[in-house]
Amino acid sequence: MTTNQLVEQIKKKKSFLCIGLDVDLNKIPKHLLKEDDPIFAFNKAIIDATHHLCVAYKPNTAFYEAYGLKGWQALEKTINYINENHPEIFTIADAKRGDIGNTSTMYAKAFFEDLAFDSVTVAPYMGKDSVEPFLAFQDKHTIMLALTSNKGAFDFQTKEIEGKEVYKHVLETSKSWKNAQNLMYVVGATKAEYLADIRTIIPDSFLLVPGVGAQGGNLQDVCKYGMNNNVGLLINSSRGIIYASNETDFAKAAAYKAEALQKEMEAILS
Repeated sequence: MTTNQLVEQIKKKKSFLCIGLDVDLNKIPKHLLKEDDPIFAFNKAIIDATHHLCVAYKPNTAFYEAYGLKGWQALEKTINYINENHPEIFTIADAKRGDIGNTSTMYAKAFFEDLAFDSVTVAPYMGKDSVEPFLAFQDKHTIMLALTSNKGAFDFQTKEIEGKEVYKHVLETSKSWKNAQNLMYVVGATKAEYLADIRTIIPDSFLLVPGVGAQGGNLQDVCKYGMNNNVGLLINSSRGIIYASNETDFAKAAAYKAEALQKEMEAILS
C-alpha cells in the first residue's frame, strides 16, 4: 500500500484509527477457548465488527509467538483474512525487529513477502545497515521506533548528546538513509508534548502513535501537536478496544469503543 492510498482511506472513513490485535488467551471470552483456533476466532470477530471504523490493524507478534506454531498460524490466518476481505486496510506487523544486513533482509522477507504485511516496526539501535534492508521493499513501510510511550524511554531516548536528545539524532540521521521515504515512526501518545519538536524534523512523515486509551494518552493533544496536512497520524488503541468486554458481546463492545474514537477523529478532521 502506498502512502497516498492510506491517506485516501483516512479521508474516506474519516478515521485514522489503528486497532492493535494483541490476543491474550487469558483475557479473551471463555467461550472462544472451545474453538479450534481461539486466537483467530477472536480476531475475526473483532475485524468483522470494526473494519469500517479503522484504517489499520496492528498485531503485536509477541502475542502470537508466545503460543508457538499454533500462534504463528493464527497470525498468518489473521493477516490473510484482512488482506482477502479488507485489502484497503493498512497492516502493521508490530515485531520490533532490527539486525545487521542479511538478517534484517530475512526479517523483511518474512513479514513483507511471506505474510504480506504492509509495514513492520523496527528498532534503530543498530543503525543504518539494520534498517535499510527493510526500506528496500517497494510500497512497503518501515515504522521505526523514535520516542516510545513506556517509562524506560527516558533511560536512553531523551538523553542528550552534544546538546540534543538521542531520539532527535535518530530522526535526523534516518532521513539520510536510502529509501527513507518509506519510513514511518513510532511516537508514544504519552509523549505528546514532544510532537511539536518532532514535526520540525519530520514534518511529512506518518507517525504511529500507541498509548491512547489504556495507557493514558490524550487524542486531542496528539492531534494538536502531531497532525500535518495529510493527517500523518495512525492512532493505535489495543486493550481499550479489543477487551471492552469478555462476554459473548465482546465484538459489539469493541465496535462501540472503536466508534467512539472514530467519532472523535471525525470531529477533529471536519
